[in-house]
Amino acid sequence: MRVLFLIPVLIAGLFGGLAAPRAGEINVVGTGDGLEILRAVAAAYTTEHPGTKILVPPSIGSGGAIAAVGTGRERLGRVARPLTAAETQSGLVSVPIFEIPSAFYVHPGVGEIGLTSAQLAAIFSGKESEWAPFGGPPLKIRIVRREEADSTLQVLRTAFPDFRDVKITARSKLALTTQEAFDSIRENAGAIGFGPYSSAAAATMPVVRVDGRRPLDPGYPAIVTLALVYMPERIDDEIRDFIRYFNAQKAQAIIREAGGRPVRR
Repeated sequence: MRVLFLIPVLIAGLFGGLAAPRAGEINVVGTGDGLEILRAVAAAYTTEHPGTKILVPPSIGSGGAIAAVGTGRERLGRVARPLTAAETQSGLVSVPIFEIPSAFYVHPGVGEIGLTSAQLAAIFSGKESEWAPFGGPPLKIRIVRREEADSTLQVLRTAFPDFRDVKITARSKLALTTQEAFDSIRENAGAIGFGPYSSAAAATMPVVRVDGRRPLDPGYPAIVTLALVYMPERIDDEIRDFIRYFNAQKAQAIIREAGGRPVRR
C-alpha cells in the first residue's frame, strides 16, 4: 500500500510553486471540475465572513490535490473522484459537496446537435470524420481529448456503454486541463470534446444531447461528485466552517443556478 501512495507524493513535487496562503486565507487546490461553482461559493462565503478569504486556484487535478494535502503542503483540496483504499488508509477524509453532469461540447459553428452514444464512439475513435452525416455543417470533426485518468472521461465511459471501450484516435488534441479543453473546443472549427457541465460553459459552446437527453434532463446518467479532502489533524475551525457552508441555503442556491446538485450531509 505504501507504493501506491508514493504516486501522489511524487506528483506533489510538480506543484512546489503553489503560493502559501497568508493568515485569513484558505487555499482549495485540485480538480478543474466544478471550478466556477466553487469560486462562486467561495466568494459568497468571503462576503459573509470578511475575515476569511477562500482561494480557488487553477486546476492541478484531483491527483495534485491529494498529493498536496496528503503531504501537508495544503490543508484543503478539491477532487472529482473517490479516494482509493490507500489514500483513505493514509488518513485522508473526503466530504462530498455537490454533483455535476459530465457533458460533450462542440464548437459553436457545429450548432445544436444530438448524437447516440454509439455515434460518439464512432466519432472519438476516428471512424467518422465529418459532421454532415449527423445533420451538422460541412466541417471536419476535430477531437479534443483528455488523459485517460480524467474524471470526466471515466464517468462518461461508465455512463454510456457504447463509449466504454472506445479507443480515442491519436489524431486528436490532448488537453491537460478542463480550461484548456474548453478553449480548444471554442477555438477550433468542428471541434468536439468533453468536460464538466456548467451553465457558463453551456453559454459559449453547444452541449450535445446524448441518446436524446441533455445533461440537466432527468435520467441523464453521467454524473460526477465533487468533494473536499483534508487530513483531520491539519484543519481548524475556519476550514470546518467553510465545509459546513455548503449546506447553507445561499451555497446551495449558487450550486443549483450553475447547473449542479447540492449534496446534503
